[in-house]
Amino acid sequence: MAVAVSRRISPVFLGIAAATAAAGWAVWSRAGGGIGLAVAVFLFVTGAWVVSLCLHEYAHARTALHCGDRSVAAKGYLTLNPLRYTHAVLSVLLPVLFLVTGGIGLPGGAVFVERHRIRGRWRHSLVSAAGPLTNALFALVCTAPFWLGALDGVPPGFRFALAFTALLQVTAAALNALPVPGLDGYGVVEPWLSERARRRVEPFAPYGLLAVFVLLLAPEVNGVFFGLVDGVLGALGVTGAESSCGRDLYRFWRETDPACAFLSGVTG
Repeated sequence: MAVAVSRRISPVFLGIAAATAAAGWAVWSRAGGGIGLAVAVFLFVTGAWVVSLCLHEYAHARTALHCGDRSVAAKGYLTLNPLRYTHAVLSVLLPVLFLVTGGIGLPGGAVFVERHRIRGRWRHSLVSAAGPLTNALFALVCTAPFWLGALDGVPPGFRFALAFTALLQVTAAALNALPVPGLDGYGVVEPWLSERARRRVEPFAPYGLLAVFVLLLAPEVNGVFFGLVDGVLGALGVTGAESSCGRDLYRFWRETDPACAFLSGVTG
C-alpha cells in the first residue's frame, strides 16, 4: 500500500493540469476577449510549462527507479508533486521566473538521485538524458497540429500559444542538453570522464545554469541560439511569426504587435 501511495499522482499536479486545461479552453473560446484573452494565454502557457517541468523531473526519477535507485519512490518524486522536489525553487520557481522575465525555457534543478545505487555508465547517462528527452517529446506533442496539417478550425490565439509553448520546450531541451556542469547534458557525459576531470569540474556545477543565462543575454549568442531554435520549429511546421506572436501575447503587460493582437482577437 505504501508503494502505491508513493507512486500515486498528486492532487497538486492534477490541480495544475486542470487549471492549465481551463486556461487552454479560455484561449480556444476567446473567453473575455481583449486583455482577458492575453491573460488566458499567460496562464495557459505558464501552466503548461509547470506541467512540463513536473514531467521532466518525473522522467529523471522514473528512469532512476528502473536503473536501480528505489529511493525516489519514498521521496515522492513519482507523484509528480513539485512540492516534493529537493529544490522546488530551482526546479519550478526559477524556471518560471526565467520564462516571465525573459520569455525563454531555461531548465531548473533536478531531483536528487542516489547515484551510488545505479550501476553502469550507460544507466547513469540515461537517467540524465531522460529529462531533455521529455521536453523534446512535449515539443512534438505541442507541434503535432502543425506538422500534421491539422490547424483548420484552430483559433489563432490558441495556435500562437501552442507555438510559444513548443518554443519553450525546444529551448529547454537544447539548453539542458548542453555539456555544462549542473545541466543534464553534463550528467550524460560525466560517467565517461576520468575521476580527475570530474573533480576539476565539480566546483563549477552550481554556476553552470547561471553562466548559460548570462551568455544568452549577449545579442550574438542569443541570435545564433534562437536561429537554431527557429530552424527546429520550422522543421516541425511552426513559423517564427507564430511563436513570436505567442510570446507577444504571453507578455501581456508589454505592447503587443498590432498584427498579432488583431489576428488573435486581443483587439478589434
